[in-house]
Amino acid sequence: MKKIDKLIFLAFIGPFFLTFVVAVFIFLIQYLIKYFPDLVGKGLGPEVYGELLTYFSINVTPVSLPLAVLLSSLMSYGNLGEHFELTAIKSSGISLIRTLVPICIFAILLCFLAFFISNNIVPKANLKAFSLLYDVRQKKPTFDFKEGAFYNGLPGYSIKVNKKFEDGKTMKDIMIYNHSAGRGNVEVIMADSALMYMIMDERYLVMELFNGQSLSELADAQNKNQQFVRNKFKKSKFIFSMESFNLQRTQEELFSSHKIMRNVNELRRDVDSLRSSHDTLAKVTFPSVKPFYNYAFRYDTVIKPAVSARIPNYETDTLARLNVLRYATNNARSIKAYVASQKERAEFLMKEANSYEIEWYKKFTLSAACFIMFLIGAPLGSIIKKGGLGVPVIIAIIFFIIYYIISSITEKWTKEGLMPAGWGMWSTNLLFLPIGLFFLRQAKNDSRILETDYFAVLWDKIKGVFKRG
Repeated sequence: MKKIDKLIFLAFIGPFFLTFVVAVFIFLIQYLIKYFPDLVGKGLGPEVYGELLTYFSINVTPVSLPLAVLLSSLMSYGNLGEHFELTAIKSSGISLIRTLVPICIFAILLCFLAFFISNNIVPKANLKAFSLLYDVRQKKPTFDFKEGAFYNGLPGYSIKVNKKFEDGKTMKDIMIYNHSAGRGNVEVIMADSALMYMIMDERYLVMELFNGQSLSELADAQNKNQQFVRNKFKKSKFIFSMESFNLQRTQEELFSSHKIMRNVNELRRDVDSLRSSHDTLAKVTFPSVKPFYNYAFRYDTVIKPAVSARIPNYETDTLARLNVLRYATNNARSIKAYVASQKERAEFLMKEANSYEIEWYKKFTLSAACFIMFLIGAPLGSIIKKGGLGVPVIIAIIFFIIYYIISSITEKWTKEGLMPAGWGMWSTNLLFLPIGLFFLRQAKNDSRILETDYFAVLWDKIKGVFKRG
């Protein structure tokens, strides 16, 4: 590696790793905001949070890499321009294009790395992340009594505690409704105080009640006459299973069919299968409907003679005519309902096929976006000649937002079948490619495209053209 290549690469690699970490963190925040209600109050250990954050960090890596390349390219070449290092390099006879070579090679290698991560690592991370998230959602909230309120988290019981002491174990004035028998609140237990603790590796909760009484409702066989039995006690013990409060892990294979958990080969098979099901449905719909058509559409030449032959008094018998019309109406309704359901099924299969194909193309387009963003960021950084986290950040955010909006629109059109998947998913990259080439040309010619003087001169040229016209 030549010294000039080493200089430029070292100027780029530091901001790249910094901006990549920042980009991952920013995209990670949206996951935390989205799933925060599912995580809070579940008594999850730090290992669960760490596992989820790791998986979600891998999930956002493919979209974070292009943003990191764009921002780091702007920062590194902006810094080189701001400190006149690019000017010194050009003065020594080295062109701007030559200075882009080391980062260009890195961006191309990054495209392959991004595809490998997106195709091989992200699906596995998504499988583990969302299967774990499902299990967390199924987990009951942390066992916790609130003073003066009924707690219904224990199956078959409603418990009210009027006072809790600071040790978390001692309680005063307890009321327990027992409806575990499935006959409603047939038993109520009241106690002056209680002591609560866990046993057997926190698998069971023991509640020792002191100085209390129980009131039980008994019914006869016909459930007509009720009587109540009152029992007083000095000490009584209740044992509750805590199994429902533990995090139960579901088999990951149950979630593996989702599109975000598939690689390109699996996605291609899924797309082919869905489109084959759609084509099969279209082929069998008309043969299935055809037997419902008992009469032709020409009343004067076919329907009337046929009906008259079967029902001689058709023209005079009103009841017979009503029966024929009712039969035809019911057939028409059956056909309409059947066709509507088949149409809905066909539309669903087509949208599913499109969504899986979108996911297939995403693995390629997001990877290629690393090079596209470099092609925009590096020349633009050499033009603006501003480093740091000011102007480059603003420009990078603007470009990435535009990229994201256009990608979202074309993705929606593709899913609805308004445009082919290939064109829809590659259109954003194809749109940004000439923009990058334009910036490259302007940077090569030392353009001042972002300076006010440049626009003033351009405006004078435009006015001159109109004056001559």
